[in-house]
Amino acid sequence: MVVGILQIELLIHGAESIKDKRRVINSVKERLHREHQVSVAEVGDPDVLNAAVLGVACVAREGKRVGEVLDKIVSKLPAMSEAEVGMTTRRVISAESAAEASVESEDAGGALAAEMLRRAGDGEEAA
Repeated sequence: MVVGILQIELLIHGAESIKDKRRVINSVKERLHREHQVSVAEVGDPDVLNAAVLGVACVAREGKRVGEVLDKIVSKLPAMSEAEVGMTTRRVISAESAAEASVESEDAGGALAAEMLRRAGDGEEAA
């Protein structure tokens, strides 16, 4: 298993409200998902009107396929009329390298679960 991650910075011209930004971001996200069968999420600060950072994830059996999908996405980005592409960052992770990291962090899983439960409890008290 190979996971490809692409981070894309977008400059959104003419956005005067969060609604304008949402329209552009949702359009880009839906198009990337539909055309390339990838997961897409906004990972940057949602309150900045004229810029956005998208995270794209692709999973495949072979690194070659992941590379092809990410290359197609990067080559299509400049043709978008809704936004201007800034910097893109790409990373490919193989199952072997991820397995090594998960062995080291297995013990931390219990601590993470406890922290998540504690925070969930704090959220209920605050509401």
